[in-house]
Amino acid sequence: MALCRRLSRLAAHLQDPQKVAAFQRLCGVEGPMGWADAEQRAGVRGPVANGSPPAAERAGGQGHPAGNGTVPGGAGPPQRWRRRPRRNSLTEEDGSQEFSTRSRFLYYLFSLGTELGNELFYILFFPFCIWNLDAWLGRRLIIIWVWVMYLGQCAKDVIRWPRPASPPVVKLEVFYNTEYSMPSTHAMSGTAIPLALLLLSYGRWQYPLMFGLILAFCWCLLVCCSRIYMGMHSILDVIAGFLYAILILVVFHPVVDLIDNFNLTYKYAPLIIISLHLALGIFSFTLDTWSTSRGDTAQILGCGAGVACGSHVNYMMGLNLDPPPKTLPLSLSSLTVTVFGKAILRLLIGVIVLLLTKVAMKKATIPLACKIFCIPHDDVRKARQRMEVELPYRYITYGTVGFSLMFIVPCLFHFIGLS
Repeated sequence: MALCRRLSRLAAHLQDPQKVAAFQRLCGVEGPMGWADAEQRAGVRGPVANGSPPAAERAGGQGHPAGNGTVPGGAGPPQRWRRRPRRNSLTEEDGSQEFSTRSRFLYYLFSLGTELGNELFYILFFPFCIWNLDAWLGRRLIIIWVWVMYLGQCAKDVIRWPRPASPPVVKLEVFYNTEYSMPSTHAMSGTAIPLALLLLSYGRWQYPLMFGLILAFCWCLLVCCSRIYMGMHSILDVIAGFLYAILILVVFHPVVDLIDNFNLTYKYAPLIIISLHLALGIFSFTLDTWSTSRGDTAQILGCGAGVACGSHVNYMMGLNLDPPPKTLPLSLSSLTVTVFGKAILRLLIGVIVLLLTKVAMKKATIPLACKIFCIPHDDVRKARQRMEVELPYRYITYGTVGFSLMFIVPCLFHFIGLS
């Protein structure tokens, strides 16, 4: 009983938004003048929805006198600039806040860390790995990534903990602000991908183990700290995401070879994969009311299904993207200017094809889903908040993108002599 009370106090301590604000101040981030007073006013008005700032602060601090943003103990007034965080097109939330910082380097460093868990990174990293490095490795990374992200998003909608309160936290990002907070799926992805990369590649690729450990540690630390810096997660959210990802890795890493072999060789694998991923998507849509996490979940499942189906078609047609066994273990020592140039060209052409595929499928699936389910599509944002539109749109669009990643684009490379 005493242990439970101590754990409960520790959890409350790590979930305290003041700890997030303290880390932000340590990194030189300050909110508008009167930020502490705004916290008291927000307490009088009642709780804030999912950590959103009060109306005056969302308007950029209008209602506070503009100050010079001097940070106690600093060498002088830090440079202050107004910015508008990247917002989600499906939400009406603005969330722009004026803030000051003593270190633009830290701001851009942690922005990079956050991007390591966003779509832009995934659409560059996974294709580069599959087309230029090792398709065997890339397929297994995607299998682990899909399960880590799916289980993380579902856990958010079951636990339903709000984002850290703002104020005292300064929100430097609002793109995922409508989602719940616990656990941090950025921390889960930032833990699972580098650790899985190390576990799967060591011995298959020639590199010092210490290099892999340092890379995984720095990758994980950067992503986890970036979520606290951006004001999107409490310390407890990040720790829980880290531990949850470790647990999922322990479960799925021993069976990832079996899953990949099933995807490649079993006759009815595509039918089972599509049905399973679609059922998981429908289940996740029933866990809570609308938020951006539902679309992201369908997007992840669709991508995983498309990659698995593309891998199966490759296998059945004899299009083997894996390095020949006689070349193992692989090494980067043979890297030349020509090889590097072809790799960049493959990435450039391939990503353009994937983006064009995404745009074309989006243009086709949203109106089609609205027509089939008799949903008005004059306001696309509202239409996409309906499961009947968002689930098929995300699932079909990103399923096609995943299939193109594994089959269409490699066939194109073979046709134009870039394979």
